[in-house]
Amino acid sequence: MRDAVLAAQQHVQDGYRVVVDVDLEKFFDRVNHDVLMSRLRQRIEDTGVIRLIRSYLNAGIMHGGVAAQREQGTPQGGPLSPLLANVLLDEVDRELERRGHRFVRYADDCNVYVRSQKAGQRVMALLRRLYDKLHLKINESKSAVASAFGRKFLGYSLWAAPKGAVRRAVSATARERFKQRIRQLTRRSGGRSMTELVEPLRRYVLGWKAYFGLAQTPRVWRELDEWLRHRLRAIQLKQWRRGKTIYRELLALGATAKVAQLVAGNSRRWWRNSRMALNNVLTIAYFDRLGVPRLS
Repeated sequence: MRDAVLAAQQHVQDGYRVVVDVDLEKFFDRVNHDVLMSRLRQRIEDTGVIRLIRSYLNAGIMHGGVAAQREQGTPQGGPLSPLLANVLLDEVDRELERRGHRFVRYADDCNVYVRSQKAGQRVMALLRRLYDKLHLKINESKSAVASAFGRKFLGYSLWAAPKGAVRRAVSATARERFKQRIRQLTRRSGGRSMTELVEPLRRYVLGWKAYFGLAQTPRVWRELDEWLRHRLRAIQLKQWRRGKTIYRELLALGATAKVAQLVAGNSRRWWRNSRMALNNVLTIAYFDRLGVPRLS
């Protein structure tokens, strides 16, 4: 994944700033078994291995507790599926290489980088023909020939920095999904202590941070950090609920009587109340002690 994102950035940096962004419709569900097996026979001489892969593809799936026969597609999440995808799509890669195109592909996600809209339309037409031979369908609503700065690839987007530099960023879609997931993980916090609440958050945030470690947007990391701590402060206030409890807990955490009284006096305004004065009590160091990872 890292190599694909870095290659995409380099192509755009080299001046190929129009992208042919292709999304294959339900790729893993629609892989044609006969087409795939014909490609595998061209590479594998061992008939036993071929039979084993065919059995893997034909294995039934459970739907509503009932076994259903699989006539197309590969198991999503299966260890063999990404490898089979590479075998099937290899001839597309080879044709793009033969024509000298700049492109990156990761599993079924493929972006081709060109210098003009007209060239992009030609490449899109070529890809339609190549995928049609493989019985694969392009999702027209999610595919486009567009500016490389307006599309996302593997959750990343690119932006033009000063002096012509091209930088990597977490796409707006990925940032919103991050927030949605955090809301899900903290939605039902009743009955759980802040320590218990933080543990699933910690695992998710660390994994998310590792995946998007290539991002070159410190401001975005800081904003997400601030948003996450803001949400946790609001949740902590909601757990304390009553003004008297808030006042007592804040004093125990080292707040002045004036600050504790100010926050406790607005005890029902969780989100608004979790800003300003409360930041000086439920500090970054406080969340560090709880084990909340920092993004920035």
